[in-house]
Parts: sequence; structure tokens; C-alpha cells
Amino acid sequence: MLIVDRQPMFRRCLEEALPAASEGWVRVVAGTDVAASAPALVRMHRPDVALVDLELDAPGPVAAFTAMRRVQPSLPVLALTRHAARFEGVLEILGAGANGVLLRTVPPAGFVPALLAATGATTQPSAHLPVGSALTSRERHLWTLIASGASTAQIARALHVSERTVKRLTAGLLRTLGVANRTEAAALAGRAGLLGDDGVRAERLQSR
Repeated sequence: MLIVDRQPMFRRCLEEALPAASEGWVRVVAGTDVAASAPALVRMHRPDVALVDLELDAPGPVAAFTAMRRVQPSLPVLALTRHAARFEGVLEILGAGANGVLLRTVPPAGFVPALLAATGATTQPSAHLPVGSALTSRERHLWTLIASGASTAQIARALHVSERTVKRLTAGLLRTLGVANRTEAAALAGRAGLLGDDGVRAERLQSR
């Protein structure tokens, strides 16, 4: 994998931790804190997946993502964010075609399922959370919207229900997922690789 992140210590941490956490399935082949350097690294190393920091300096994460995809159109890219609730940048990169979003506060081992899922790897059973199969399509849609940082009002519009109903449905979903709040639900969605194509479609829906 390739890491485009402004913090060298964070990149080093993943470089050291991911091979052990993934039993050798994931390793870092290159890293940079300069968005403009990302395309050259993709061309040189041909990574299976890339992580892109949403707080990169200019030209910024979306420009880095677009340039990397020009070099390697099928490259899966996951965005890194500190705050799931600050979703403007999340929506922008998902709208550009990124495969999902991860919270950078998640321990390195928590990245592994999403990284494997983004590349289509199915060797490790943990690449998909068992709880996902127990959810209805409506619950998965709600989970995607919550993980994308949508507000109660935005979710109500996307699901065509009242805000009161959204609160009731959200409480039920949190119980099913076994988490205490929306932030934890968003982190769990990131680890499951939930915000792929379904996430992009969901955001397009709520923007109508």
C-alpha cells in the first residue's frame, strides 16, 4: 500500500504495525507527505491500495487522488480523517470516486479489514464484519449515511422519513452494532470498508 499523509510518525507506525497485524497480507511500499509526489510513487510502486490524508497541504487530497487515478485508474483509495462529523472533505473525495473513509484514530489492526476489502481480497474472514449480514438494506443505508457524517435532517431527506423517525432508527442501529454513539458507528463502518460504492450512491441521493 501507499500512504499519502502529512505525519511521518503516523506513516512509520503503519509501516511497522500493518504487516504483523495482517499476518503479512499488508505492507507499506512507499509514503509521502507531499500530495504532488503521489502520482510518481504510484507509477513507481504500483500499489494495491492507497491511503490519502484529508488534511494534506495544497494541492490537497482530491487533487492527489485524481492524479493517482490518472496513473493507475483502478487503484482503490481510502481517505483518512480525524473527525467523521466534519464531512465536507469526506463528501468531496467520495464524490470524486474514493472507495471509503477511515478514522485515523483507529489502531493499525483496525485498518486491515477495510484495506483488504478495498482490494477485493477475501482470504481473511475478518475482511467483512459479521454484523453487516444481519442488517437490512435500509439499516445499511442508514449506517452509510451516519458514517458519512450526514446530519439528522439530511438523513431524514435521504430516507424520506421524519427526523423523529431517524432518531428512533439510529438508536436501534446503534444497539444492533453494539456501539454507544454515531462516532463509534462511523469508525466501525470504516473498519468494515462500508463507504465504498454504496457510500457514494448514498451521498448522491442525499444531495438531490
